Amino acid sequence: MEKLHDLRVSRIIRLSSPKALKEMLPVDERIADTVINGRREVENILTGKDARMLVIVGPCSIHDTDMALEYARKLMTLRTELQDDLCILMRVYFEKPRTTVGWKGFINDPHLDDSYDIVHGLFYARKLLLEINAIGVPAATEFLDPITPQYVADVVSWAAIGARTIESQTHRQMASGLSMPVGFKNSTDGRINVAVDAIRSAMHPHSFFGIDQDGHSSVITTKGNAFGHLVLRGGSDKPNYDAASIAVAESWIEKAGLEQSILVDCSHANSGKKHEQQLKVWEDILQQKADGNKSIAGVMIESNICAGNQPFPENPEKLKYGVSITDECISWEETERMLREGAAVIHKLIK
Repeated sequence: MEKLHDLRVSRIIRLSSPKALKEMLPVDERIADTVINGRREVENILTGKDARMLVIVGPCSIHDTDMALEYARKLMTLRTELQDDLCILMRVYFEKPRTTVGWKGFINDPHLDDSYDIVHGLFYARKLLLEINAIGVPAATEFLDPITPQYVADVVSWAAIGARTIESQTHRQMASGLSMPVGFKNSTDGRINVAVDAIRSAMHPHSFFGIDQDGHSSVITTKGNAFGHLVLRGGSDKPNYDAASIAVAESWIEKAGLEQSILVDCSHANSGKKHEQQLKVWEDILQQKADGNKSIAGVMIESNICAGNQPFPENPEKLKYGVSITDECISWEETERMLREGAAVIHKLIK
């Protein structure tokens, strides 16, 4: 009989189970404290119990773990310094959605050479998350593949569902079972209603196909996630961070009967993907907060050791240290200036 399945599959490599990877790279008490406290801080900010501003800041994507650790150490110093006014989490993104094709992120292609060594990628992604949490910095990431959370979600304090997957039932179901707060971005064309629909969907229990900790195909039944919230990232190259756009978002949230908690992404379409424009977004948000806005709970900022980005694909040995290979980022020096100035504004509001 002629073969009927896997006609377009060239190879299948069996992965270790989530349980096996966690046994190789376990969570200790210090790391657990960082994760738990990070989640609790975010939850309290989203519900208004904590008046500080949430700041999710870090590289657009992780491609160099040594660089990521250097950034995390710098961020821990700043997190401690500004902790009375800002709750700072590190953006640790390992999966990159592509509109067509391109580098899919560290987990998928950690060697940056199209070798797709996912076994290596998963191991070192988890290892890096453990190391960042051990430093004392809670981690934030986007979950793209629905299997990935079983391997690393236990060391993540905030998660995102991105603009390209916001209408996916698979991702809404996944979010309903995640153990941390989840931000839902508006769609790439700027629609807010689909993100609001996603938040409402993820609040409810779901049952769906997945894998358990032993890697077996399973039916996963969730309880629903009460800490879903909207992330405004602009759309169709138009920003949506200004006061009028925030008011529109507030209206959608009110109609849905949801908590008035909004995060603003200072990058992507809100900055026109130009790193220097993130400051303009940040300053506008701070002014709205100073003017009395209560719905903006925090921001996202794309930041790295050095400003800008660099062409990729490229020979990994030729890449400049500390420079993004995906979207443009602001420099570390600019990050310090922005967050210190922001903390001063927030301090006046909550003192």
